[in-house]
Formats: sequence, structure tokens, C-alpha cells
Amino acid sequence: MKMPIAAPDLKDSSFLSKEQLINLKTRAMRSGAWFKALQRIDRVLIDLTIRVVENIRSALLAKSILMLTKKLEDAMASSISSRLKRIGFLLAQKISLAAQKLGNQFAKSWAYDSSFAAFLAVLHINEAKSAKRGSFC
Repeated sequence: MKMPIAAPDLKDSSFLSKEQLINLKTRAMRSGAWFKALQRIDRVLIDLTIRVVENIRSALLAKSILMLTKKLEDAMASSISSRLKRIGFLLAQKISLAAQKLGNQFAKSWAYDSSFAAFLAVLHINEAKSAKRGSFC
């Protein structure tokens, strides 16, 4: 026997506002998760909900939107962690090797330091954004 899934309290307007859906869509598009994580029908459902609905009254629609928002959040989180691994650890290895060649004995551990890799990935991503804007200050 299936247990019924509790629908969000639809009288509570803080479930998911139109602005929150717009912000989620914007973040997902910027991270690339919008097209990777969602099928076309899912994207259309979110777009129509943003355009038409001020307050979600349907339990079925609320459940569907909640499922899609979770899918997007998970995809965005994995996108960030994959960037960290791909960019950050590559940069950490390069800097570690360069420092070792200059005689730094402690630099070997830098290549495996996740905090250092995260720092380098953020620097790299921010540098790329500022280069696109043309500001080299």
C-alpha cells in the first residue's frame, strides 16, 4: 500500500514564490543545469508556472514544481563540484609542481588540498568573468 505524500501547505505563500522560481531558473541557466537536468516538458512547466500562476493552489502542480526545483538544485550543486575538481585540482597540481621545482618541500601536499583547489577554482572563474566584461583592474 502506497503512503500518500504530504503536499506543501498551499495556504502558506512562502512555499515557492514567482520571484524564487525566476531566480532558480536564472541560476540554473547560468550554471548550465537548466538544459542538462531538465527535459523540455519540465522547462515548459516551470516557464508556464512563472508566466501564469501567482500562487500555486494545485497540490499536483506544487508537487511537480517541488520535484523539479530539487532536481535543479542537485544538478547545480554537482556542476559546482565538478568544476572544482576539474579546474581547481588541475591548477593546484600545476602550482604545486612549480613550487616544488623552486625548492618548496611542503608544496607537494598542495596538489591534494581541496580548500586550496576550491580557492583556485573560484579565482579562475572570477578571472574569466572579469575578462569577459573587459575590466582588467
